[in-house]
Amino acid sequence: LDHLTWTLWPGYSTAWWVLLLHLFGRVTAPIMWFFVVEGYHYTHDVKKYAVRLFALAFISHFAYDFCFGIPFLPLSTGPFNQTGVVWSLAWGLMLLVIHDDERIKNWVKLVLTFLICAITFPSDWSCVAAMAILYMGQARGDFRRQMCWLMVWSAVYALVYFFFIDKIYALVQLGTCLAIPLLRCYDGTRGKWRSMGKLFYVYYPAHLALIGVLLSRVPGIETKEQVVAKASEYSHIIGYSILAIVLLLLTIYIVKHVRRKRRRNLITD
Repeated sequence: LDHLTWTLWPGYSTAWWVLLLHLFGRVTAPIMWFFVVEGYHYTHDVKKYAVRLFALAFISHFAYDFCFGIPFLPLSTGPFNQTGVVWSLAWGLMLLVIHDDERIKNWVKLVLTFLICAITFPSDWSCVAAMAILYMGQARGDFRRQMCWLMVWSAVYALVYFFFIDKIYALVQLGTCLAIPLLRCYDGTRGKWRSMGKLFYVYYPAHLALIGVLLSRVPGIETKEQVVAKASEYSHIIGYSILAIVLLLLTIYIVKHVRRKRRRNLITD
């Protein structure tokens, strides 16, 4: 829904129906974050799970860029929104693996997390998606805490929109809260339709490709590349702002994690 809306009404339209469609579209990302965490917990083979996500990210990159009229070569039009969100989902899974591995030293985890933030920076939802997965994964088993982290990272994204892009669309980003009642319905059991997961791997790139065809067939629709070009002077500010906020929150998280571990060690001793 959100991708189709961006295609038909690119830019930051303030028409009420466009804002409503974007608001409902905010539901998708947090559901993806949540179920990457669940997938990591339940998978029998995390390596195969990671391979599937990275393969999907690779295929979806071309579908995403075709959909929005963006050159296939990353960073051609700036550091922001250069590929689909699956790229961040896959690296979010890697963050869960890294931070759960007790053999990896804390300073190495910190360096790898900074590196992954940089790698996921150009994707849809930027490194915010990967960091949301990490924090929600660390809070798994405490739904309320998971949802708090969901909204914290949504707020990070919204703050960047508020100061550098559009104040109304900053509020739209907080529409991720609409996913919370839906996620509350999940009881941890597997659904009867066991092929639904496989359907997502087909649906995501397919729907982007179909919207791209629509974009190429309907005259007068401005491509996302054209919209980005008009705001190119803001792209670096937007990008660096997200990275700065992410790194600040990441540093706070690491410091708290190290202190918690030291307290546990003192209690054990």
